[in-house]
Amino acid sequence: MKKTIVTGGAGFIGSHTCVELLAAGIEPVIVDDLRNSEERVLDGLEKITGRKPVIHRIDCTDARAMDLVFATERPDSVIHFAADKAVGESVRDPLKYYHNNIGSLVTLLRVMADHQVKDLVFSSSCTVYGEGDKLPITEDSPTGAAASPYGYTKVVCEQLLRDVCAADPALRTVMLRYFNPIGAHPSAQIGELPIGVPNNLVPFITQAAAGLRKQLTVFGNDYPTRDGSCIRDYIHVVDLAKAHVLALQWINRQSGAVCEVFNLGTGQGSTVLEAVNTFEAVNGVKVPYAIGPRRAGDVMAIYADTAKSLRLLGWRTELTLADALRDAWRWQLALGK
Repeated sequence: MKKTIVTGGAGFIGSHTCVELLAAGIEPVIVDDLRNSEERVLDGLEKITGRKPVIHRIDCTDARAMDLVFATERPDSVIHFAADKAVGESVRDPLKYYHNNIGSLVTLLRVMADHQVKDLVFSSSCTVYGEGDKLPITEDSPTGAAASPYGYTKVVCEQLLRDVCAADPALRTVMLRYFNPIGAHPSAQIGELPIGVPNNLVPFITQAAAGLRKQLTVFGNDYPTRDGSCIRDYIHVVDLAKAHVLALQWINRQSGAVCEVFNLGTGQGSTVLEAVNTFEAVNGVKVPYAIGPRRAGDVMAIYADTAKSLRLLGWRTELTLADALRDAWRWQLALGK
């Protein structure tokens, strides 16, 4: 069985990807310091898959610890999720984001080179596009005008990967630009597990609906959109996880140098208020919310053109916004109100 290091593998997207890797006959080895996750995720993975993945509890910026993991595990490839990812927090604490997000990738690439590991799937983000020049966003849309420090770390990481690929043509890299991952595994054994106050929309919706938060704040209702709230491309995390396996398999089929980028989204934009209304409709639960001012770092509207992902990876989404919001609520109920 081939073996893949999954940094941040106990996190939201990482844990769901571990499920799909095992389903594809690939052994995930998690590297995660659990700063943004909890031990229960490993139990959930075991309940879903019948196997508890190996985990190394280390910080990915720790070069010595990472070197030991590679020497011990002898992986065939790496999927790199580990990063801080809250747009608002990155505006408040940019140093944290530049140190962790860029530093961890630099460390990882050095350790990969030392151990002759050449296949890498990198977790990027649609934030690299900023507002975007036109919709839907294609992989050829301009990047670099990110609206937050978090977004800029992804811009820098992508450029870093291009530079390293140019210096080492044997390195085979795919960069996956996520749009807005939401939902949970339909088993309700794993899902998004924010530590403290959620920074993302859907866990705040579920916590507000469960009475754990007084109300959701919708940041702005004066944008020039259908209902005044921001438009996002919400993608079910299970669909997203499957794309990582397909990307890894696609890399393995290539005979030459690889340094490619793919959008991962549904191709459809939904407003924040449409997401709230859909949640209420599919779950029969009211969400208390109030309108607040616009939030620093937010773009008005963004959604993906996914034709390239379909053409080369054979990937498209299968699950709907309603599916994702139903699964997210089921996960919230499993956590307990």
